[in-house]
Amino acid sequence: MASRVLGLVRDVVLANLVGASSHADAFFVAFKIPNFLRRLFAEGAFAQAFVPVLAETREQGGYEAVKALVDRVAGVLGGTLVAVTAFAIVAAPLVAMIFAPGFASDPEKLALTADLIQWTFPYLLLISLTGFAGSILNSYGRFAVPALTPVLLNLSLIGAGLWLAPRMQEPVYALAIGVLVAGCMQLLFQLPSLYGLGLTPRPRWQLSHPGVRRIMGLMVPALFGVSVSQINLLLDTVLASLLPAGSVSWLYYADRLIELPLGVFAIAIATVILPTLSTVQNQLDGPGQGFSATLQWGIEMVLLIALPATAALLCLAEPILTTLFGYGEFAPKDVSMAAYSLRAYTLGLSAFMLIKVLAPGFYARQDTRTPVRIGIIAMVSNMVLNPLCIFPLLWAFNIGHAGLALATAASAWLNAGLLYRGLRKESVLQQAPSLTFLLRQLVPAVATMVAVLLALNPELQWWQGQGAMLRALAMGALVLLGTLSYVILLAILGVRLDHLRGPREHLERQ
Repeated sequence: MASRVLGLVRDVVLANLVGASSHADAFFVAFKIPNFLRRLFAEGAFAQAFVPVLAETREQGGYEAVKALVDRVAGVLGGTLVAVTAFAIVAAPLVAMIFAPGFASDPEKLALTADLIQWTFPYLLLISLTGFAGSILNSYGRFAVPALTPVLLNLSLIGAGLWLAPRMQEPVYALAIGVLVAGCMQLLFQLPSLYGLGLTPRPRWQLSHPGVRRIMGLMVPALFGVSVSQINLLLDTVLASLLPAGSVSWLYYADRLIELPLGVFAIAIATVILPTLSTVQNQLDGPGQGFSATLQWGIEMVLLIALPATAALLCLAEPILTTLFGYGEFAPKDVSMAAYSLRAYTLGLSAFMLIKVLAPGFYARQDTRTPVRIGIIAMVSNMVLNPLCIFPLLWAFNIGHAGLALATAASAWLNAGLLYRGLRKESVLQQAPSLTFLLRQLVPAVATMVAVLLALNPELQWWQGQGAMLRALAMGALVLLGTLSYVILLAILGVRLDHLRGPREHLERQ
């Protein structure tokens, strides 16, 4: 929560500093490329492949085997990332052209993007090693340090925006330097906790190590499985570079608001249940009901957050964007344009969150083939849907960027639906009466919340005419009253805190 709230503060600083200008587009592309690859390594394919193998090694081989695995994974992962980072720095103009081909019509914008990539790309190496360290800590039940680590990125960028940028001729260079400094800080922050476990890596390159080979075998197909939504978002960036100036930035600010519930809740739940699922899977008597109960608990927790968050973002898109970003270089037109993409992304919020919870159900059993097939289907569908959604909205309303977000949301639902069907087909996720009962409670609670928000929300002109403090107070009051109405009605309908504590309580309730 601290990380995501500070992330919003960071984006407020960015919006005020660079708005949705062409320079903002250049920075967001330069930052999104290593950040996208970071999600594959730190939160996606690597973690989903590494954690089950680490859990199995810990169960069967003890400390020495775990230490040997950690050293060799650190060597192979670190060596590979050094090579990739060096290539990207040398070939920065080519990387910029590949990921933002639309910038070719503006040589200055393309050159700026290439310069920024040279500053931001080392972040991939640093944050991926940070994610590797965090996976080890999570496997040993040390969740606090990895969860707090992203706070350092936000603090670094806030500091760069407020202190360094005014001292530089081009402010976006300060932001790129802030990204690099953040990567160093995040990696160093993890090391004391690893030292406490006696697992500080001594990198060794050994591709022939059985654990390394198994992780690589699981990781390659997993790149398409759990991270397909991120690949779709990156494709959106490529296509957005071909649309009118500002499109990349409008998508970025909308995506950041979607990342709040996704990062605070879905990734947190997925981070917790993956080691649990891996442990249950490796028990002598097999996974049994505990595996299904863990997944069901994750699904229900996601729905409790995703449904009201979806409704609130749909109702309050412009007021939220105005309150957070509507200052300085971020004009009312930018608020309006970002609101279109925010609403489109919001339609897929539940699916984005469910993917994070359902995918571990496969990876905990070291099954990467099923998610890769599903991921390819979803990615191809997104590519097909992109032109079908972009061009009608571009020609009719000049909001082609919203079509990109809409296609991404639709493909996410396809991905989540196929993952759910696959788990049900393999009988590791059993139908629970509690899910149906919960949905009957959620629908009237969300409807009540929407009625409260619509009744109390002032006109957009009111929001635009107020200062930052009054906007923040009014938005805080709206969020508080909407949340209270939702929680109170859930309590009246029978939802209790004990039902939400964890998989064990979920199993007992059934």
